Amino acid sequence: MDRAAEMTAFVRTVETGGFSAAARDIGLTSSAVSKLITRLEDRLGARLLHRTTRRLKMTAEGESFFARARLILAAMDEAEAEVTQAGGSPRGLLRLHCGSAFGLHQLAAAIPRFQSLYPQVELDITISDQAPDTLEEGIDLAIRSGPLDESSMVARRICNMQRVICAAPGYLQRCGTPRTPDDLQQHNCLWITSLPALRRWPFDTDEGIRVVNVSGNVVANNAETVLQLAMAGVGITRLTDVIAGDALRSGALMPILSDWHHVEPVPLYATYPSGRNLSPKVRAMVDFLVEEFGNAPWRQGAVPHAGHAVPPAPIFDQVL
Repeated sequence: MDRAAEMTAFVRTVETGGFSAAARDIGLTSSAVSKLITRLEDRLGARLLHRTTRRLKMTAEGESFFARARLILAAMDEAEAEVTQAGGSPRGLLRLHCGSAFGLHQLAAAIPRFQSLYPQVELDITISDQAPDTLEEGIDLAIRSGPLDESSMVARRICNMQRVICAAPGYLQRCGTPRTPDDLQQHNCLWITSLPALRRWPFDTDEGIRVVNVSGNVVANNAETVLQLAMAGVGITRLTDVIAGDALRSGALMPILSDWHHVEPVPLYATYPSGRNLSPKVRAMVDFLVEEFGNAPWRQGAVPHAGHAVPPAPIFDQVL
């Protein structure tokens, strides 16, 4: 009895959305895949899938089994990789989770370079601003920003991002350019509602750091929308340079209040579960990310910050 074959057939059917797609992926016929899942259900004594002529839907038991089975298959792949790839080329499926800002503006464009270096690594990339449950979702590597607190994770810092206050030239021509933090009270400011703290903009003064609570008539729940609103001339915003770098370099956005703005480094990490050997494919991706983005290439020539030097990001592994 081949439990691994049954489990693989079920997991790939769910992931691909049907027997035919799973069959092409596995290299079997659709009927063979269906028989493997039926045999699995008979052995478990539980229905895992609701089958109709149009779609497949997991039962409650199926959802529970899928989560566990996916992790088991990933562990099997990793165990085989550790034995067969020792000293060899990274290969196999790498499940990568990344936030939308870095994923859309930096990671996607770099993937072809990674593929050229490691053609035998398959990538399954999830772009989401919701922090993943790495173990439950079978994530091999997650790219995270800001403070980290999971004691079960190992983190390697990729670089430091910076936030920059900026606006479109059209907005500044229409509404004027603020010269001091107090001037912001007369301007329409944009911020990300899912991160309320980012409505509080810090500035350096002779008395220390002063925080200004900005206001405006348009907000959004993600950085990408705020970026597009700012570029359209709706208002002034404060975003990380990983998002705004291209727009600043092209002149679509202009940095403002640079002499006042208190620049806060925002660390960007590659994280993975502790307590397991680092597989060649994960190590290859971590090393690639540090090499590719360690010097924050989006910042080159884009964002001047007078009087505020940000220390370079150290490269290290740490258990959080």
